[in-house]
Amino acid sequence: MLLKKKIININNSDVNNIDGLRFAINNADAVVIGAGAGLSASAGFTYSGERFDKYFSDFAVKYGIKDMYSGGFYPFESINEYWAYWSRYIYINRYMNTPKPLYEQLLEVVKDKDYFVIITNVDHCFQKAGFDKSRLYYTQGDYGLFQCSESCHNKTYDNEEAVNRMVESQGFRKNEEGGIYLPEGVDAKMFVPDELIPRCAECGKPMSMNLRADDTFVQDDGWYKAAERYELFLNRYKNAKVLFWELGVGFNTPGIIKYPFWQMTAKNMNSVYSCVNKGETYVSGKIMERSICVNADIEEVLKQL
Repeated sequence: MLLKKKIININNSDVNNIDGLRFAINNADAVVIGAGAGLSASAGFTYSGERFDKYFSDFAVKYGIKDMYSGGFYPFESINEYWAYWSRYIYINRYMNTPKPLYEQLLEVVKDKDYFVIITNVDHCFQKAGFDKSRLYYTQGDYGLFQCSESCHNKTYDNEEAVNRMVESQGFRKNEEGGIYLPEGVDAKMFVPDELIPRCAECGKPMSMNLRADDTFVQDDGWYKAAERYELFLNRYKNAKVLFWELGVGFNTPGIIKYPFWQMTAKNMNSVYSCVNKGETYVSGKIMERSICVNADIEEVLKQL
């Protein structure tokens, strides 16, 4: 079994094989990109620190919340407050652009290759950067979609208009760059009015985000079609020169990208595996000779490429 082979930790090594990665990209028949949270973090979509303080200081003061992610699980006092938090959360992480143009830089690297992207992030950054929608497989959902919280039917709904209204009801306004701000002298409201709370048109229950958090996650027609396109792409190149290229993929959900990439690389002797992830660079010993490990920040790697 591949996963019983030794996993090699590259994190303490001075590994920065940019030339090898460039060669692998240029010589690949196809590139399969696996994108994780580290890619968006490198692009500036951080969930703590300055970004959190800028948009959620009121929730931090009232509830002691330290970062956006943990705040998403907080048992707020009312559904009105819950949607005040989540509408801000969705807006800044889905409808605002990343502070750094990493996704656009990545597209420049692979735009002339036959590529496909499998993604555990839910911030939609690939499509916003111009990647072909038909070459993207968002496995874990999308901040930009609502679903019934009880998953009473298998459908999702675009939420941009609803999120905009909820954010504006709290006092926020948009600037020319698409960001949000509070006018001088205005304190944000920590609730949204009842009439703006999204509810399911089928059963009347509150809506929720289309995020894989539990067994209520809705895999709609678009999800299944993307999964099918990904499988067809892999089958088309199963014996070809394929680069399986991980960017910012850790061990939170290794069964979606990391382990399958290792297994497909082991099966296809013409393929190459690459992991770019500062501080979380690991590889299976079985494929070490056909692996390119880059223990460096993704931003710096893409600049060099």
